[in-house]
Amino acid sequence: MDSRHVTRERLAELLDRFGRCRVAILGDMMLDRYVWGGVSRISPEAPVPVVEVTRETVRFGGAANVAENVASLGASATVVGVVGRDDHARVLTSLLTERGVDISKVLEVDGRPTTTKTRIIAHSQQVVRADREDTRPLSADVASRLVELAAQAIDSVDVLVISDYGKGVVSEQTLGAVLEQARGAGKLVCVDPKESHFGSYRGVTAITPNLKEAAGAVGFRIAGDEDLLRAGWELRKRLDAECVIITRGEEGMSLFMKDGEHAHLPTVAREVFDVTGAGDTVIGVLAVALAAGATMVEAAAVANHAAGVVIREVGTASVTTDEIAGSFEDAEEE
Repeated sequence: MDSRHVTRERLAELLDRFGRCRVAILGDMMLDRYVWGGVSRISPEAPVPVVEVTRETVRFGGAANVAENVASLGASATVVGVVGRDDHARVLTSLLTERGVDISKVLEVDGRPTTTKTRIIAHSQQVVRADREDTRPLSADVASRLVELAAQAIDSVDVLVISDYGKGVVSEQTLGAVLEQARGAGKLVCVDPKESHFGSYRGVTAITPNLKEAAGAVGFRIAGDEDLLRAGWELRKRLDAECVIITRGEEGMSLFMKDGEHAHLPTVAREVFDVTGAGDTVIGVLAVALAAGATMVEAAAVANHAAGVVIREVGTASVTTDEIAGSFEDAEEE
């Protein structure tokens, strides 16, 4: 048990509250497709491998993955976003509904494809990825409708998550309106950011850039601990956030808080197979934990353990409260 941050009793108390937490997720919804197979020959048409397909799977990406992570914890998840009027949208929304995610605030938009990433994998190695997307900003009409839907969702939840993948749903205009609504309603706001929008994230509860995003935002390379501290405190001051959490992959995460406190949480992962979607898990679990009454450090510690669970799997994944509890128990035994 990571008793430095969360005792066994406190963890049980927080996890027990997760089922009563309500989260809205605004952002770029994506479908991740995986085509699995093997390679035994090179194509006679071009010097590329021929993948003999054996199976196909689909998973959630972006805001959809955050929503699924929230729902897997037993919390209420409402996703606010857009999809195209296509087969991929039908697959994505159907799967979300099966997972218990509220999709009533999702807009179908003509002429805009559902963001889909198709990965072809042979012998556990990714051969190629094909993306189907339109990253242009939403039209003024669609953006206005989305803001209205977000306002409706904000009224009925404890915390708002912004999942910004730079696919056009999150813009300065939508952010400004939605964050104003959330602040006016006294809601917690957690952001998984895109560096191009950092100027619009002011005043949020928590923001979780990775090292690359943090470096891009502050304009200098983060090469060591001194750079990390400088970047973290500069971002915290610039954004006037309650907490900036810089996620550092295999190095864990570092917290820079409004009260001047700093904390570093080392990674708890013993094996790393795929970090895809780990940021979605971190922001989703962090939001639910904060809604459950956790302190920022407690919420980050729980999210850190959750991330350690999902990166053991290939592709995006979600985590349950039992798996989080098991991760803490494993850490206590080591």
